[in-house]
Amino acid sequence: MEGILKKRICLQAIREEAEAYYRNGDFYCSEAIVATIRQHFDAEIPIEAVAMASGFPVGVGGAKCICGALSGGVMCLGYFFGRTEAKGEQVNKTMALANELHQSFRQKHRVVCCSILTSKMTMGSPEHMEQCIGFTGEIAETTAKIIARELAYELV
Repeated sequence: MEGILKKRICLQAIREEAEAYYRNGDFYCSEAIVATIRQHFDAEIPIEAVAMASGFPVGVGGAKCICGALSGGVMCLGYFFGRTEAKGEQVNKTMALANELHQSFRQKHRVVCCSILTSKMTMGSPEHMEQCIGFTGEIAETTAKIIARELAYELV
């Protein structure tokens, strides 16, 4: 983790940037979260990680299963806290942090399933876009808050 340089982050800026990536059509939810966390934590997350997130939007490639934004947040937690060697003990911490992110979203929205979250909307409609832009910002912010807490970053 030598590439982690910044020790202060602004949660509001993270939320706004992730939302802007989605709103402007630059990235979908999961990609926007990875790109935003990558930039704001100034980590050596390879740009290919954004590409790895490209299959998660619309509930994993359009299957409308788990929220793509949530998947992007979990990817970021895995980067910072996951294991890289077989049987590495870090997996336990990573799973606990991923569960924390999942439960945070579930408490606010009752479900994490894209098909239920968007069931009363037309995909691509203004209503759908605003909801998912909001989810993207929310999950980017919550993910950043967890990472910052665990790495003892100052929130500004």
